[in-house]
Amino acid sequence: MLEVIIASSIKVVFVLAAVLTGCAYSTYLERKVVGHLQHRIGPSYAGPYGLLQPIADAVKLMFKEDVVPDKVERVTFALAPIISFAPALLTFAVIPFAKDDNVFGYDVKMVLSDLNIGILFVFAITSIGVYGIVLAGWSSGSKYSLMGGIRSSAQMISYEVSYGLSIIGVILIANTLSLRELVDQQASTSIWFFANWYVFKQPLGFLLYLTCAIAETNRLPFDLPEAESELVAGYHTEYSSMRFAMFFIGEYANMLAVSAVGATLFFGGWQGPFVNEVPFIGMFWFALKVFIFMFFYIWLRGTFPRFRYDQLMNFGWKVLLPLALFNTMVTGLIVVKGWF
Repeated sequence: MLEVIIASSIKVVFVLAAVLTGCAYSTYLERKVVGHLQHRIGPSYAGPYGLLQPIADAVKLMFKEDVVPDKVERVTFALAPIISFAPALLTFAVIPFAKDDNVFGYDVKMVLSDLNIGILFVFAITSIGVYGIVLAGWSSGSKYSLMGGIRSSAQMISYEVSYGLSIIGVILIANTLSLRELVDQQASTSIWFFANWYVFKQPLGFLLYLTCAIAETNRLPFDLPEAESELVAGYHTEYSSMRFAMFFIGEYANMLAVSAVGATLFFGGWQGPFVNEVPFIGMFWFALKVFIFMFFYIWLRGTFPRFRYDQLMNFGWKVLLPLALFNTMVTGLIVVKGWF
């Protein structure tokens, strides 16, 4: 029993450290990539090539004054960043990040919690994060913040339906809700290691997932809850110091979470060349796939303008939802006919 607790604790610390480090250096990646897209240098002073910039940002935020306006609802104002930040971290509890292996004579599962309803857990827990944004906007006592919170709730409702339907096709084909089993089903023994990836069986489902995931994480071109040109900073306008940092880190943690889930559902998770020959190389393939997702996120930010609010709503209800329903019905018909 003690050995299980120690092994589980080590895995939790490892995953938490990896996620927080990934969040920190996602900010560095974003500044560098957007800088190059806009013919700028990006961070270059803090450490070699600016690699210590995320650490400098963390130190700055820790020592900034935590300003709390007079008219806020203090309890909710304090809880909102935690509600926004925690669900993103909990998502990683059910995502397998490598092949199960033997470490120092012990069989170790490379997933924190192998739930047989892993996908349901992911979608249930990530949908809680929007409450943090809504409560932050309401409790701040600011019209700009309130507008950002209302926009976020409307956006989440509009895109959450299509977001859930986008993966129904994968579930119908795989006949499981376990993320670990989904990864195992995408394995291939041929030289074409990617032959069984679900992105080839569900191309429309993947495009729907990717689009809705960007909207769910409030990233450009769907960043209406922040929209600095209209709402100053939206729902976190009145936040400063580490409370603002929790919203900031939570956004990147959510980006990493949906990237990890997307890589697991559609791109084989940790599956790749030599996973059965080289120990722990599955971690590398998994991290590489998540990195490609993150790069695409940032590329979009430097490429597309923000939607108008009416365009956002129309796109969600009149384009994505009908396509998601169509994809679900066609996939269901194909599965019933036994064509997969």
